[in-house]
Amino acid sequence: MSDEDFAGRIEAIRGKLFKTAMIYLGSEALALDAVDEAVYKGLCNHWRIRDAEYFDTWLTRILINECHNELRRQKRLHPLEELPETAVEAFDALPLKEALRRLPKELKDVVILRYFSGCTVAETARILKIPPGTAATRQRKALRLLRLELEEEVLS
Repeated sequence: MSDEDFAGRIEAIRGKLFKTAMIYLGSEALALDAVDEAVYKGLCNHWRIRDAEYFDTWLTRILINECHNELRRQKRLHPLEELPETAVEAFDALPLKEALRRLPKELKDVVILRYFSGCTVAETARILKIPPGTAATRQRKALRLLRLELEEEVLS
C-alpha cells in the first residue's frame, strides 16, 4: 500500500476513528491525540498489512490500544475522584454513559464498536481478535447488563 493509498483510506475513516476515541476517552482533545497517534503508528507500519481489506479493522485496533494506553495514563495522573468533567455533550447527561462506564472492559469494547462505531459482529471480532461467536455472546451479555442497569435507574 502506497503512502497516497494510506492517506486516502485514513480520510475515509477519520470520522469513525474520532467517534470511537470520543466514546472511549470522553474528551475531544484526548480523542484527537489518540487518533493522531494511531494514524502515525499506522503510517509507520502500513507496509506490514497483508490484506488491504482489513485495513479499517487493523487501524481501529491500533486506535483502541491507544485509547487504553491513554486511559491508563490518565488513571496514573489523576485518581478517579479527581478527574475533571470532560466532553460536554448530550451523551454526558444520559444514564447510558454511566451504565456503559460500569461494564467490564471486554463487554464495553464490544458495545462501543458495535453501536457507536457501526462495526459488524465480524469486524468487531477481528478488531478484538476474538471469535465471532464470542463477540456475539459478549454483545448479548452487555446489552442484558445495560438493560438491567437502566431499568434500575428508571425505577429509582
